[in-house]
Amino acid sequence: MGTTIFTIMSALATEYEAINLSQGFPDFMPDEKLIDLVHQKMLAGNNQYPPMRGCSELLMVLAEKIKNVYELEVDPLQEITITSGGCEAIYTAITTLVHPGDEVIILEPAYDLYRPAVLLNKGVPVVHQLQGPDFARDWSAIRALITDRTRLIIINTPHNPIGKIFGPDDLLALQQIVAETGIYVLSDEVYEHITFGARHESVLRYPDLYRNSFACYSFGKTFHATGWRIGYCVAPPHLTAEFRKAHQYTVFTVFKPAQLAIAEYMADPSTYLQLPEFFEKKKNQLEQGMTKSRYRALDSQGSYFQLYDYSEISNALDTEFVKTMTIEHGVAAIPLSVFYTDPPADQKLIRLCFGKKEETLTSALERLIAI
Repeated sequence: MGTTIFTIMSALATEYEAINLSQGFPDFMPDEKLIDLVHQKMLAGNNQYPPMRGCSELLMVLAEKIKNVYELEVDPLQEITITSGGCEAIYTAITTLVHPGDEVIILEPAYDLYRPAVLLNKGVPVVHQLQGPDFARDWSAIRALITDRTRLIIINTPHNPIGKIFGPDDLLALQQIVAETGIYVLSDEVYEHITFGARHESVLRYPDLYRNSFACYSFGKTFHATGWRIGYCVAPPHLTAEFRKAHQYTVFTVFKPAQLAIAEYMADPSTYLQLPEFFEKKKNQLEQGMTKSRYRALDSQGSYFQLYDYSEISNALDTEFVKTMTIEHGVAAIPLSVFYTDPPADQKLIRLCFGKKEETLTSALERLIAI
């Protein structure tokens, strides 16, 4: 396994004092109320191991949220597990399912955790490449990749890095594949509350699909606290039971004060329901500002990422172009090619994170427009 591009670009941004629009983390604080709640829970003595599955208080609140948002009733004690971030949820789900020789269908470009996790479990990645600039899903082509060794299909909506969301037709097509084959689904939904103009289509909305699915989430993305490393996985009882066998030997349990604080904080649904409006303003600031530059924006339907075409500026490979941006122009980005096993040769796209302070985006725009 190599070093992730996120580590490389963030280190380069620090070295050259560049504005970091590469790695997906906000540069603003979480809500002070949430921070105060964590402190209160620590002072109240909640500093020892919580249950392996997670604190009951948080599991109950999550079950209520799932019922209200996705119209699905789940057993909080048997279908939800608190994890050390969305990444641990994803990695543990893959570890739960994938055995040596099992094939896993991955839609690329793909978040760079999926493929290494499959390989570390001695699985075989099978790639379906999404074609830009629309990156539409071709479910007949995906179906054609299925063999008797196919164990798992990994999906991601809202999508990192391309900012696209799945529609109802996507989920229904996937549900039909699962019904016919019994293949499992891992649904990475860590940006579930950051969509623009359309609702998030979760596997939790489709009961027949959910029966064979793991859905993974992140409190860090939702509450602007990525460094807390807290997420959760939702799966039917028979899958959750297997998931927890791996989870208990990965991290066993997760920071208790934050679990209790989040449970109290998110009892108010507005803490997450206001996120689309909050992040759309930031997206619009970046997108509108970039109309004065030679970058061309691709539509972002969700997440806090947007792709930009730089072909009018340079013919350089994206991996070299982002280094030049960082070193010479003071803005760090992520090249899209690193999200592929075999990237398209003529693609000139970079990913920018707009989940930043208004003043950060303003400063970045001044530098990007000048290129």
